[in-house]
Amino acid sequence: MADLLDTNTNGNYGDDAIVTLTPREHIRLRPGMYVGTPGDGSQPDDALYVLIKEVIDNSIDEFIMGAGKQIEVTVEDGVVTVRDYGRGIPLKSLSAAVGQMNTGGKYGGDAFKKTVGLNGVGVKAVNMLSSEFTARSVRDGEARTVTFAKGLEQSDKWESGVQEKNGTYISYRVDEEIFGRYEYNMEYVEQKIRNYSYLNLGLTMVLNGRKYVSKNGLLDLVNDNLTEEPLYPPIHLLGEDIEVVITHGTGYGETYDSFVNGQHTTEGGTHQSAFRQAVVKTVREFYHKDYDPSDIRTSIIAAISIKVQDPLFENQPKTKFGSKEVEPGVSINNFIADFLNKHLDDYLHKHAETAQALQKKIVENEKERKAISGVKKTAREAAKKVSLNNKKLRDCKIHRTDKNELASQSMIFITEGNSASGSITKSRDVRTQAVFSLRGKPLNCYGLTKKVVYENEEFNLLQAALNIEEDLDNLRYDKVIIATDADVDGMHIRLLMMTFFLQFFPDVIRQGHLYVLQTPLFRVRNTKKKITRYCYSEDERVKAIAECGANAEITRFKGLGEISPDEFKEFIGEDMRLDRVRITKDDPIHDLLEFYMGKNTFERQGFIIGNLRIEEDIVEQDLRLS
Repeated sequence: MADLLDTNTNGNYGDDAIVTLTPREHIRLRPGMYVGTPGDGSQPDDALYVLIKEVIDNSIDEFIMGAGKQIEVTVEDGVVTVRDYGRGIPLKSLSAAVGQMNTGGKYGGDAFKKTVGLNGVGVKAVNMLSSEFTARSVRDGEARTVTFAKGLEQSDKWESGVQEKNGTYISYRVDEEIFGRYEYNMEYVEQKIRNYSYLNLGLTMVLNGRKYVSKNGLLDLVNDNLTEEPLYPPIHLLGEDIEVVITHGTGYGETYDSFVNGQHTTEGGTHQSAFRQAVVKTVREFYHKDYDPSDIRTSIIAAISIKVQDPLFENQPKTKFGSKEVEPGVSINNFIADFLNKHLDDYLHKHAETAQALQKKIVENEKERKAISGVKKTAREAAKKVSLNNKKLRDCKIHRTDKNELASQSMIFITEGNSASGSITKSRDVRTQAVFSLRGKPLNCYGLTKKVVYENEEFNLLQAALNIEEDLDNLRYDKVIIATDADVDGMHIRLLMMTFFLQFFPDVIRQGHLYVLQTPLFRVRNTKKKITRYCYSEDERVKAIAECGANAEITRFKGLGEISPDEFKEFIGEDMRLDRVRITKDDPIHDLLEFYMGKNTFERQGFIIGNLRIEEDIVEQDLRLS
């Protein structure tokens, strides 16, 4: 598609600068508008997984309409295949249904109701972003198979008298021209398959031969993903077009899984906001007490799934829901509030032990909040006096909460010391990249209460800079990036900062905002050959030395401050290497923090000794290479 960008290279704005693209060309040129960031498969929201979802969604819609109780998915050698046993795409329309934008059977009528795929984009985007794409439909002994390459039809075959069951078969391999080198992380794929089974009782999902079936819907989802013992058995409420699960844990923050018509709305939306408000209203009325909303919701672990007509999502990946009505004349707010007001209230009346446990948690949250309130005002005033913009924070111009096309690119680097923050500050993009400088090592906050966030100057100022005191919705940066030296002290600071977020603001991690910046450990170059390589690992260093030859000059970067601003631009630009900090169901947060950050010094000492790496081995390796 490069030729599309080269029509006006002289800088003049004339008629030759105006280009009209076909839908296929536009999808291939701007895939992010349709399926999100292509990625390499290392992150769960990479477009690789969005494409899988787009294909499966059509099969789920068939199940919702009562056609087909099993969906088979295979991911093998880079090829994804989805086979359902629904009605099958009408044969005459098969090629258009998978190859022509804005073509489909979900623009009204009775063929599909309360489904996800309403825009006529999903499977076409998959087709146009794939080097190989096959669609086959079987209907009552008749079959048609069409193949495509990069969205262009290659073959069309009709058959009669086939013995296959009705349904649709889609197979594709994504185009490396668009995605580059990639690899599917089957953990991410499996979680999507599990979610489909949780949300569609009676459906059997099969992934690479393994079956996934849920008997208890969202209750299974919550129980399977708990990382600690809940304070009371999860409350499971089921109604027409709505399902809810609620419990509480012991940590800070709020944990929600929300779904609309089976779509995992990881960014929430109107239904999740309505649910949060409805929980507060119902609980207040049940206990006849005007509890603070934060006291009710802190530590909540919940899931909600609703089905609506003609859902409106705020983006094509459908991660944020925007509809205000469940159906014409019925608001989302009233629908959810009425359901909880009746069913949650009934449940609490019938289960006294659960009601007592919930109230005990609310009262504990209230006591801690009031204990903190005494230091809040002083802390806020201190934050203002320190003048964040001049001393601790070099802010950027565009923030996550701004209505700007670059808002999603806003980020803040949390660095150690003046030299490191100075290098990043001189190299950054002032529009979207901010820098917060730590003074020395932050406090190990494991086991402490949230009061320390206000009493500790570093934590207080960081909280103020991020703007996360009241609600994560106000977080000023889309990415919060820990940028420390690649030495023992830097790793320790990294752990201390992760502990801070895990302890007090786990939602920053749960919602995918916390990252660790990977910076090069070595620079290997040969000035005669004009070769310079930046190496992030020992393996990369070995390869670079071999490439540069016997005269290779090797520089070990001991700290971020040693990297010149000109070089640093390469490491925080488009090719920036970031590792997202993730919490999974297999991560026992309390146990991990207790082991790594607790007072069990002797246990950790044994762990460190058992995992020591001998530097002499690396020296000998260098000698052999030279």
